[in-house]
Formats: sequence, C-alpha cells, structure tokens
Amino acid sequence: LSRTPAQVFEALQRGNTRFWMNVAKRPERSAFERRALISKQFPSVAILGCSDSRVPTEIVFDQGLGDIFVVRVAGNCLDTATLASLQFAVHHLKVKVLLVLGHELCGAVKAAMLPHEVLEKEPPELEQALKNIKAGLNQERFENMRDSRAIDRESVTTNVKQQVERLRRDKGIMDKVR
Repeated sequence: LSRTPAQVFEALQRGNTRFWMNVAKRPERSAFERRALISKQFPSVAILGCSDSRVPTEIVFDQGLGDIFVVRVAGNCLDTATLASLQFAVHHLKVKVLLVLGHELCGAVKAAMLPHEVLEKEPPELEQALKNIKAGLNQERFENMRDSRAIDRESVTTNVKQQVERLRRDKGIMDKVR
C-alpha cells in the first residue's frame, strides 16, 4: 500500500486523535498477518522519538505491528546509532517519511539545560548525549523567560528542530525521501 507523505501524516494525526479521545483501535494483527511480518516489514514512516516510558510511539499514534519504524532514545536526539537506524529505514525499508517526535517535560532536554559543570558529573556516555542536546538549544534565548512551562515547550521544540535540521543535512536520506 503506497501512500503519499501527506496521507501518512494524516493517518498518524487520526491515530493520535483516537488515542487522545480514548477511542484507540490498537490495530493488532491476526496470527497469520503477524507471521507474515517475520520475513518482511513495510513501515510507512520512521519516527525518532524519546525513550520516555510515557510516550510509547505506536500507542500514541494508534498504530499496529509493522506500521512504523521506531527509533527511541533519551531526548530524541541523533547520534551514530540513531542516525544509522533511520538511514536503514530509508535505504533498506524504503521509508519515505521521517518524523522527529518530541514531548513536553522531556527529562533529557531538561537535564541538558543544566550547567556544564553538573553535566560533567554524569557517566561519560550520558554526559556526551546531554551535551549534544545542549549544543543545539541556544539557551540564551530562554534567559528572559520566567514561565517554566514556556521554557520547557521552547526547549523541546528547539531540540526537535535541531534534530530535523541534522537530518536535512544528510544527503543520502534527503535524496530518498523527497
């Protein structure tokens, strides 16, 4: 079933609406259909989302097995493994739509906004991941903001835009998804 990017986004929006309206269909597949997925998958979209347990991607978009290719990592940020996973989806699974999914009250984004000296006390891998997020946040623009929820929304949105921009710079991906 080949769909346009607009149709893929419409399906995700409808699924998210069903989730929020508490009328999710949770399209589970029959045993026969699940067995067919063992040998081949045909996701219509690849989503880079946060590993936060409150934002399970398939559930919030009311999608079933094999419908979406999901890459989850704290702060929905690109690194070697997450970028390679998205490249796999585009180059090998022929996914034409990529989505970066951020969420309010993201702990990784909030932690990334801490001072460098605090981040340096984290385990090395976590420190690097948080500093990568921090680098794209441009925290100076939040200095005059007093509303913590507004700061949260702006920082999460800025992080998503930063990851999208990084994806846009990947020529191999962009040549395939246009």
